[in-house]
Amino acid sequence: MTVRAGWLLPNGQTREDTRLVPLGVMSPDAAMTTRDGVIAGGTALAATGVGAMQVQIAVGRALVQGTEAQGAYPVAVTAPETLTVADGNAQHGRIDAVVLRVYDELYDNGDKTLARVEIVQGAPNATPTPPALPPAALGLWEITVPAGVSAGTGGITWGSALADRRRYTSAYGGIIPRGWGLSFPGAYVGQYRDNGTGLDRWDGAAWQTLAPVVEWTAPALATGYTNGGNSQGPLRYRRIMLGGVPHLQWRGGVAWTANAAPPNSGQPLAAPLPAEARPALPASASIAAGGVPIKVDCLTNGHLKFIGNPSLTTWAALSGLIYPLDA
Repeated sequence: MTVRAGWLLPNGQTREDTRLVPLGVMSPDAAMTTRDGVIAGGTALAATGVGAMQVQIAVGRALVQGTEAQGAYPVAVTAPETLTVADGNAQHGRIDAVVLRVYDELYDNGDKTLARVEIVQGAPNATPTPPALPPAALGLWEITVPAGVSAGTGGITWGSALADRRRYTSAYGGIIPRGWGLSFPGAYVGQYRDNGTGLDRWDGAAWQTLAPVVEWTAPALATGYTNGGNSQGPLRYRRIMLGGVPHLQWRGGVAWTANAAPPNSGQPLAAPLPAEARPALPASASIAAGGVPIKVDCLTNGHLKFIGNPSLTTWAALSGLIYPLDA
């Protein structure tokens, strides 16, 4: 067999089965259920079109959750599985689902006990939707099947027909890898997941995005400005996340030579900041400067502008300046 399941066969699993399928405590969904999903690694259970109407599912491992009474089935696909897609409906397109499915006659009133990769055919419709999945089935891929398509008409255009629907799971306490869909709730306080660009932590009610460690960037200064005003160090900025909202944070200071006359019309940057560091709306703040506090405008075009004061001397400090970038 090339699709093996642990704790399924009535006459027991082999030693080889036990070595191949994922075992151990996996990430929970609730007190007695497990988050089903693919075990990340390599190209686990990837899909490739290998014929006009044929798709091949690569090797890989996964966990398939049945009912709470059934528990979860560890499954391994040990050789590529090739499936044939039925010809398209004459009038309407449809969406088929490729699933990893467990049949267990003790629970599903069927006549077989096995695991396999199979296609669940969707209903033809002018606006087709994916089919509902049967019990104890893990969705892997969706295939858009146009009306009238067949091997005789050239078959399915696999580059645009396949939609990745693999979701992932991990061992208990591990970080759940990013997969299809991020709308699931956490199972316990302190659970972590990869959101594609960083990490989220479940606080019991919602996923909270953790602020990543971001390196500082030193912008080029306009003519007339030098770094280190008031011994603040060189001017630097970084984009950070606070409570899920992107912010720009500054540190350092700048200096110039003439009292009350910041050069370049009060704009210290030689070039605008990159798009990802610009606020969606103008932001203004008070900053420390020579002799008096002054206002700095943080503009949507990526520049900063000092609003002068007759009592201003020759430096401005931006350490502590922070403002949101979203609208």
